[in-house]
Amino acid sequence: MAPAGRTAAFFDLDKTIIARSSAFAFSRPFYAGGLITRRAVLRSAYAHFLYLAGGADHDQIERMRRYLSELCTGWDVQQVRDIVAETLERIIQPAVYREATALIAEHHEAGRDVVIVSTSGSEVVEPIGTLLGADRVIATQMIIEDGRYTGEIAFYAYAEQKAVAIRELAEREGYDLADCYAYTDSMTDVPMLEAVGHPHAVNPDKALRRLAVAREWTVLDFTHPVTLRSRVADQVARVPPSGRAALAASALTGVAVALGVAWTMSRRRSPGCVTRPHGNGVARPHRSDHHPPPYR
Repeated sequence: MAPAGRTAAFFDLDKTIIARSSAFAFSRPFYAGGLITRRAVLRSAYAHFLYLAGGADHDQIERMRRYLSELCTGWDVQQVRDIVAETLERIIQPAVYREATALIAEHHEAGRDVVIVSTSGSEVVEPIGTLLGADRVIATQMIIEDGRYTGEIAFYAYAEQKAVAIRELAEREGYDLADCYAYTDSMTDVPMLEAVGHPHAVNPDKALRRLAVAREWTVLDFTHPVTLRSRVADQVARVPPSGRAALAASALTGVAVALGVAWTMSRRRSPGCVTRPHGNGVARPHRSDHHPPPYR
């Protein structure tokens, strides 16, 4: 076990660090690559508008998860990686809130680790985290076999499962959660906020804003996004030339698996799979009696 007394700041990603949903970000490039249909792109754009306007409740998020299982079944992982590598820097814009990057820098200067905690797929969250200088990420994990997605989710980083993963990470790294910070926009992330001593609501939905006021939690409103390209340029400029190639390679290794799926807010539910958290923060799959049908 790591020595006690360390601290961390835990950040949700969508509408907290970036001014859009990372789950929608690559829908158009995926359409161009033949992975999704034009209809899915259009519905994704409409659902993105609804998400930004009012957020997503528990039932809508659950439908996203179920549809994600169907959508990704059979996708070639290398093809997805190639698409993400080609479009990452261009797609995530205007993207990053300037206020969020300032907070990340402040926490690092104070000696705290920065951890991004997101429901989006780890293959999207990890390269974004690298670009932002995050120390670790907690994100949804998809199961891959023979280079393709099976359609099952190993760990779903959502609601209480975010808090479970945070507590497990804190135990491994020696974080004193009473002295840690958390930032999120969504009422569904209340367990994450309750896990730390310094909870913050950022651009909160109506329900979270009411709760934050009632509990006297700090409320922050971020309004100044800055392009990720500008952020990357600033970061690369501070890295010695010998390390820049490694930074660029690390930033482009992700797979966008939660992309363009939130249009399922309006879809009927379909059978999914159950996940159980494991000690390393990534759940081992528990197969339910019902499995999502292959996506066609």
